[in-house]
Amino acid sequence: MLLHLRSRLLNPNFSSLFNFSYPNAHKTPPFLLTFRASISQKPQSQHASAAKPSRQVEISEAAQFAKTVLFVPPGIDPDDVTEDMILPGSNIVVGPYAGDAKIKEVNFVKSSSRPKDCPKDDLPEFAMLGRSNVGKSSLINFLVRKKDVALTSKKPGKTQLINHFLVNKSWYIVDLPGYGFANAPESARMDWSSFTKGYFLNRESLVSVLLLIDASVPPKKIDLDCANWLGRNDIPMTFVFTKCDKVKGGKGNRPDENIRDFQELIRGNYRQHPPWIMTSSVTGLGRDELLLHMSQLRNYWDNE
Repeated sequence: MLLHLRSRLLNPNFSSLFNFSYPNAHKTPPFLLTFRASISQKPQSQHASAAKPSRQVEISEAAQFAKTVLFVPPGIDPDDVTEDMILPGSNIVVGPYAGDAKIKEVNFVKSSSRPKDCPKDDLPEFAMLGRSNVGKSSLINFLVRKKDVALTSKKPGKTQLINHFLVNKSWYIVDLPGYGFANAPESARMDWSSFTKGYFLNRESLVSVLLLIDASVPPKKIDLDCANWLGRNDIPMTFVFTKCDKVKGGKGNRPDENIRDFQELIRGNYRQHPPWIMTSSVTGLGRDELLLHMSQLRNYWDNE
């Protein structure tokens, strides 16, 4: 029964999240999530304001769970969701738009210092965003299974341009500047933040933002602020938890505990929880599942 997944998804741990199996944008898509309130607001006021509709359509408990906790893509009725439709290590339901997720070819196209200089062929694209030491370049190399496609560096903040990588000659992975690196001048941080936001607000071919969150550390305010900004501006996103294999020394939380804490901070701000998925570029966790999720978003975007 679908409802027994509630405790596993709301309190994730490695043994429970990996038991699932699955079958082999700015076009106002229905996978656009509704942002409820600012993260800085108190949960009590959020829930109070959300509980005032004069008439509420009665729906099944399973459908309510699917609509609020799971990410149900276009073409799926929440009442029809079953356990085997959920991707392992995620809250993402596989729908009819999921298709060929294999990456056969990837080529670097260009680096742009301004959004208006980005490619103008209107191919769908996914933007990778995250703190500068979150493992963004490693994730890109991991997805395309090629070393050094995206430059990795021990110096956070080295990527300062919008980099486009063409996949299968049909869609883009976009590597955006990392945010939150401590050694960059404040003026440079503001400049990069400004042009990144300009890209999000004006890029009509953007299907979704993959917001990378380091699961090896507790939730960071800068990540919550970024999610807050994307939500308030109605920009579709998926939380991609990186470094899920990594456990910090000492008394730090495990990755699954950090993911749970992050979700608790986010959950009150969305009527439907944004899609999220666990990954590790070291162990291979989540690669095929993330690409399948991207395929269904991309295929829907292509067919609109």
